[in-house]
Amino acid sequence: MNVDVQDEGDSGSGQAVAFTIAENEEVHVLHPQQIIAYQGPSSGRADWFMDVKGMYRKRKLIRADMSGPCRFVTALPPGYRIKTLQLDGKSDLLYDFRHLFFYSKGITMQTRVLSVKNMFITRDTVKVKFSGKGSIGILTEGTVCEATLHPFEPLFVDAGSVIAYPENAKLELTVYGNHLASQHMSYHWKMTGQGPVLFQAGRQSRRFERDTNDGDGIFKRFLREVLPFGGVFIK
Repeated sequence: MNVDVQDEGDSGSGQAVAFTIAENEEVHVLHPQQIIAYQGPSSGRADWFMDVKGMYRKRKLIRADMSGPCRFVTALPPGYRIKTLQLDGKSDLLYDFRHLFFYSKGITMQTRVLSVKNMFITRDTVKVKFSGKGSIGILTEGTVCEATLHPFEPLFVDAGSVIAYPENAKLELTVYGNHLASQHMSYHWKMTGQGPVLFQAGRQSRRFERDTNDGDGIFKRFLREVLPFGGVFIK
């Protein structure tokens, strides 16, 4: 399978990504509505309703299985991009289902039901875990960054920017810094454990762009900084 970015795009336009699937290859696309062009036999695409254990959502989830040989093009919304990751065996990372765009044949997807506490905090019921050999594509906002957890020294990451974290990680939703810092920042995950954490930079970049370009950006920024927890409630 070959994944080719057709247009890098910018903040005001989307990105097109082309997939070339060889014979005997197969890729599972989790956002089939984003496929805008297809070249290959009609039988090369089969859509299915997904039965994702533990995931309670009002809308039905559809997966498109694309079999080679074929080529198709997907369209991404402005500001989004696809990051391809290679798996070799069993991965310990838990992903948010919303960040998943595709996974290849040979990869098995499993779900992990969150604790009641984490369900309440994240408003998610499950996370997704992968095993096997192949590739997965994650849908991100901006550049993907990686940091390594420490068993005792915490890592603080903006809660809305986290893409994946190890299943063994200990998480606590919090803020940090002095009195002013903790009042105007968004909530962060305080993480300890072992293994890598993946997070995206685009959400914060767009927040900065909005603050500096909007007509009321300075006023909102002032309120976020002077009011208790203004960074949480004033967007």
